[in-house]
Amino acid sequence: MAKEKEQIDKLKFEREEEAKGHFLIAGVDEVGRGPLAGPVCVACVMMPLDDIIEGVDDSKKISEKKRELLAEQIKEKAICYTVEMVDEETIDKINILEATKLAMKRSIEKMTIKPDVVLVDAISKLDVNTNIRGIIKGDALSYSIGCASILAKVTRDRLMTELAKEYPVYGFEKHKGYGTKAHIEAIKEHGPCVYHRLSFLKFLDK
Repeated sequence: MAKEKEQIDKLKFEREEEAKGHFLIAGVDEVGRGPLAGPVCVACVMMPLDDIIEGVDDSKKISEKKRELLAEQIKEKAICYTVEMVDEETIDKINILEATKLAMKRSIEKMTIKPDVVLVDAISKLDVNTNIRGIIKGDALSYSIGCASILAKVTRDRLMTELAKEYPVYGFEKHKGYGTKAHIEAIKEHGPCVYHRLSFLKFLDK
């Protein structure tokens, strides 16, 4: 019963949109706004709402092993999905918020099926020709956004693990680019690499 209630709650915003006549509903979320290295990653996912995957939630609340399994299920069941990244060089040029919006715009516009509405975690205005609804803490409250959160997180984490092979001294595979003590110490010792966001490292000069 509790699981059923949780599923109904996670579809609250989707059902509200269906009541407005919006039946092609996509969720969008980003991962990687805070790290010192690597891209920001955005997923846009349109899921069938009559065949819910159990366990979908804010990706940060789910173990790595479970995220990996859920990501594969999401890909298999998705009506369509896209994943877009904006690199660290662009983040330095236009700032992280604008880079996030750019990745969101690209992910929405590359959907092979145009959504009637897009539910977005926290951000309510995007330069796209599609209805946008921003939902605070949407990754935990909306099934569609939760699916996007998981897909973006798994994609970015896999990339950072690959980058660790190229630059092993930073330990990207452990912290995924976030500013842990070990990561900051590695930057101080070795200097930044091409995947670091230089605009995020200004605090090291102080």
